[in-house]
Amino acid sequence: MLQILRELLWPRGGWGRAAQYVRHRLTRLPDPPHRIARGIFAGVFTTFTPFYGLHFLVAGVLAWLLRGNILAALLSTFFGNPLTYVPIGVAALNTGYWLLGVENGRVGPEHHGGLVEKFVKAGQDLWNNLWAVFQGDPVSWRDLGIFYDEVFYPYMIGGILPGILCGIVAYYVSLPLITAYKNRRKGQIKAKLALLKKKKEAEGRAD
Repeated sequence: MLQILRELLWPRGGWGRAAQYVRHRLTRLPDPPHRIARGIFAGVFTTFTPFYGLHFLVAGVLAWLLRGNILAALLSTFFGNPLTYVPIGVAALNTGYWLLGVENGRVGPEHHGGLVEKFVKAGQDLWNNLWAVFQGDPVSWRDLGIFYDEVFYPYMIGGILPGILCGIVAYYVSLPLITAYKNRRKGQIKAKLALLKKKKEAEGRAD
């Protein structure tokens, strides 16, 4: 279990190597560059949503709606990782508080403890209420309600603008890079085929 958690937080070879692997896989997808880039947009945008545990599903559905490459969307959700989730969460929550007009709504490093506490209490609420259903005890959704009002909903609303912005940047950065890579690869394949053809012709003349 500890090994699995360690791999999730810091994969073998580090996140730099993981990013290189994702880039390698994206450029080799058998789809037109614009469809792959749409998938990348969907995946990056999804990382700004609070639907943790469902990012693959959300990214896949969004890529399908945008007629993008679904596998590219799934791979691009790795834009969200233990190194980026804190700044993503801070940007989404601060934007959400601003859009919703929440007074004194601001999240910074000094508030992380309060956020973690709300996550923990919401999880405890859910766990306790599940047990209460089976045992016939009264249930209380107080902490889950606080979590929804003060964290989840502002996060969901606030993640839209930075998610779209980062998704668009990812789209326009990846599109020319993928196009250039595919064109170069086509040229290499054509050159190899031409070389094989010449070799066969030379062998035929020798016979």
